[in-house]
Amino acid sequence: MKQSLKVLQVNTYDLGGGAEQIAINLTQAINQTEHSALLAVGEKRGENPAVIQIAKSERKTPWARFCLGLQQWLMPAHGKIRGIARMRQWLGDLAIGIDAIPRWLGMEEFHFPASVQLLELTQFSPDIVQMHNLHGGYFDLRALEDLSQQVPVVLTLHDAWLLSGNCAHSLGCARWQMGCGNCPDIHIYPGLSRDSTALNWQRKKRIYARSHLYIATPSQWLMNQVKDSILAPAIKEARVIPNGIDTQIFYPRTQADVRLELGLPNSQAIFLFTANGIRRNPFKDYKTLHLAIALLAKRTSQDILLLALGEEVPDEQIDSVRIRYLGKVSDPKIVAKYYQAADWYVHASKADTFPNSILEAMACATPVIATAVGGIPEQIIDGHTGYLVASGDSEALSKKMEYVLANPKIRDQLGVASVKRVTEHFTLELQAQRYIDWFREIYRKTT
Repeated sequence: MKQSLKVLQVNTYDLGGGAEQIAINLTQAINQTEHSALLAVGEKRGENPAVIQIAKSERKTPWARFCLGLQQWLMPAHGKIRGIARMRQWLGDLAIGIDAIPRWLGMEEFHFPASVQLLELTQFSPDIVQMHNLHGGYFDLRALEDLSQQVPVVLTLHDAWLLSGNCAHSLGCARWQMGCGNCPDIHIYPGLSRDSTALNWQRKKRIYARSHLYIATPSQWLMNQVKDSILAPAIKEARVIPNGIDTQIFYPRTQADVRLELGLPNSQAIFLFTANGIRRNPFKDYKTLHLAIALLAKRTSQDILLLALGEEVPDEQIDSVRIRYLGKVSDPKIVAKYYQAADWYVHASKADTFPNSILEAMACATPVIATAVGGIPEQIIDGHTGYLVASGDSEALSKKMEYVLANPKIRDQLGVASVKRVTEHFTLELQAQRYIDWFREIYRKTT
């Protein structure tokens, strides 16, 4: 008889970017089996009953309650109105008082007392704790030592923040391997007020030296970084488990039908690009994509539409190319329609671990042109399911877009191959089963 496992997932939020999508999808997928799962988050944004919130402060003063209440009230405007994110951070600082001083000095914030009570949040005693993003101002990394002694902790990395003194991606800087310090850009997400990256790096190193963790990454590229980092001594076991997407939502449809539903013209060639905060996102490369579009517009008189999903600003017209900014769309079923309506998905990036957006496009039979960074070459087979170009090479990206426009039959060939690749390797069911199988192995070894 198979052991029915109880899994506690942990992440910054339940709704948001790629890590949030993976965490909530896994929670739901596990709950559809004989196993059970809950997702504990630093800030609950949705209404899913399987999601519980970790208390941000143990302080019960009226002032702290007022600040945290106002912070929660402003949550719907976070990321939509300029200055709200900073205001919410200030309110959090005011709630915890002098304990916020280390962050003002450039130290990564670890003062979250509720972290040590993580196992007490649920009605069941977890057999496995799977942790996702631990940055975002809600978790005390120092709790990893005791937590990993009490229960197996599977740490799933979605970026490289745990390996550095600050940044989620180093963007070519190798100082994370040598101790950080003299940071070339302390403002890279999640960002610091001062350069205390060397101190942060040392603090993390000491924590990992006393912790025992099961490490998962969605790409071999990120796993290679982990094994060369300060996190390596904490590894009890490591596995590469690719992200999976829901093929009940992301699947091929007749393009003309979807364009009619979205009010998009059938006469235009459509490229699609998606990202949170398209022009401001430090890890995407909209500058290169925009320049590639400008170069393309000079080479062709074909009527082209670029849909930019993730930021709402006025549209642009560059010769025969129109750029339409659509704003952020949260409903995955609507997002899927844009993939299904597009001829090609274009993904220009400076750093990426294993982006869900590429898998979603492929699942919709929309082939991808992407920059060959991070784990993206593990998703796309160049020339078979899409095309890869060098990072920052707007000329190469423009020429590849020009090539696919001149050879429209390629789209169908690569689209069929893309769907097959996702179905065989990158579905949510496969991802969940790979984790469940591993959880069973870990449980047998530790009980």
